[in-house]
Amino acid sequence: MNSSNTPTAVSTLIFAGMASLFSGAAFGQADPVKMVDAFEASGGKFEGYRRSGAKGVCATGEFVGLAAGRALSVSSAFSGKPVPVLVRFSTGGGNPKAPDNAKSQRNLALQFNLPRNETWLMGNISAPVFGSSSPEQLMARLEALKPNPETKRSNPDKIKAFADANPETLLQGKHFASQPVPASYAKVNYWGVHAFAFVDASGKKQFGKWIFEPVGGTEGLTDEEAKAKGADFLFDDIRQRVAVGNVAFDFNLQLAQPGDKLDSATTPLPEDRKKVMLGRLTIKSVAADASGPCVNINFNPMVLPKGVEASSDPMLLGRAAPYAVSMGRRLSEGAKQ
Repeated sequence: MNSSNTPTAVSTLIFAGMASLFSGAAFGQADPVKMVDAFEASGGKFEGYRRSGAKGVCATGEFVGLAAGRALSVSSAFSGKPVPVLVRFSTGGGNPKAPDNAKSQRNLALQFNLPRNETWLMGNISAPVFGSSSPEQLMARLEALKPNPETKRSNPDKIKAFADANPETLLQGKHFASQPVPASYAKVNYWGVHAFAFVDASGKKQFGKWIFEPVGGTEGLTDEEAKAKGADFLFDDIRQRVAVGNVAFDFNLQLAQPGDKLDSATTPLPEDRKKVMLGRLTIKSVAADASGPCVNINFNPMVLPKGVEASSDPMLLGRAAPYAVSMGRRLSEGAKQ
């Protein structure tokens, strides 16, 4: 049997995809309370922390849009004037002690504070796809991962059966497994994974999927380097890099063409699609501790400015209700960074 198809390997790939499931979940008619319960049952519950991206640090930044952005959208984000941005870097999953030296997800969450009290929220991840494409598939995945109450372990046969019937759910885990451990939050790509429409002054819509790419390129660690770094190096690393002023990301948009699939978070656009640079995000400071203005922001990517619209991707459209449930729980527990 191919080792990539064994129950243990399949379980690893599916759990790798769990890191972004809550932040990308679509719930349709499902009860958001039960959905959040299911995430806690599968990934663990840590009171006060986010149910995804629990281990994180707050930062501040500045975004300056370019002419290419203004040509595609009337959003004030692309005016060319500096826009203040709240930034949260995090490691995937609901465990606030998640190891930094694992081949797992990194997150770049953003709040653009635009003129006229407009806000643009984003949740970007270090993979070009999410781990599920529909609410039904998500629920089935959570059920497959649910631990046995007595053994506290998931059933590997259920996990493998689900993966065999839903092979696209393994794509995210395979991506992480194929990449080195990122050397820094500042040196990895972050995808928006959902399609959005950029609307110009005439009302013309250009759909696309965006990616934040680090200026100077990505940087990974060898297995030996990652082991030597230990489980907690990313916070100090990003503080040190920002202190010397060399952390920035280009905000690039991959342009969709007619016929491209725009309603699936597990299907990236074809690699040959044209990419345009909309502007640059520069990180200015990082919180010295676990405080900061990011604590009570839920980074719901359905909060969009004029000139940017959501696609029909079900993983995008259903995020508000479970975000509210999760935020309510965090606040009642005593919200932590």
